[in-house]
Amino acid sequence: MYLLKRLFDIELFHVRVVYISFSSQEAGVYMMDGGILEPSLYSVKAIAILDNDGNRLITKYYDEQFPTAKEQKQFEKNLFGKTHKANSEIIMFEGLTCVYKSNVDLFFYVVGSSHENELILASVLNALYDSINQILRKNVEKRSLLENLDAAFLVVDEICDGGIILDSDATSIVQKVSIRNEDTPLGEHTMSQVLQSAKEQIKWSLLK
Repeated sequence: MYLLKRLFDIELFHVRVVYISFSSQEAGVYMMDGGILEPSLYSVKAIAILDNDGNRLITKYYDEQFPTAKEQKQFEKNLFGKTHKANSEIIMFEGLTCVYKSNVDLFFYVVGSSHENELILASVLNALYDSINQILRKNVEKRSLLENLDAAFLVVDEICDGGIILDSDATSIVQKVSIRNEDTPLGEHTMSQVLQSAKEQIKWSLLK
């Protein structure tokens, strides 16, 4: 099964970068000035969605570079501080390649290693944003995301597993999320409704 099917041949500052398509039995190969890096399927180090104050809403880390929640939150705070007023969509930050985009009060980030091809990371970012956009019915803002947080987490899981990119097609991702939620259609049960249901169950258990 092919996880990615892309071929990039880019000339940047006299550095030649080649990414070769691979299957689960094959690996990508990067070449920089004749040097060969170890092949790896693990393209993504982290995916994050933050609000316009830099607070985490959804985060997934796929290696041990930031092993504790404290270190992760500090990284997110520093990354947000560097990007929330910037006009670019890519930044080299703390030895990592970060691509990002924002809408209203949400900031979307995909993080890879310093040698990761930014076009690969950008394809993941676009898949994340476009999938969330479909699930939220083009109402991409914090309140709507919080009301559909369970589906948003499923989107991240469908895009990437353990740092390996599984899917970068938004339509396919949303369909898979819908199937996993077939007993509860997307958007029908908000987080507040789930919490209210839990409160009711606790109340009745105490009254018994």
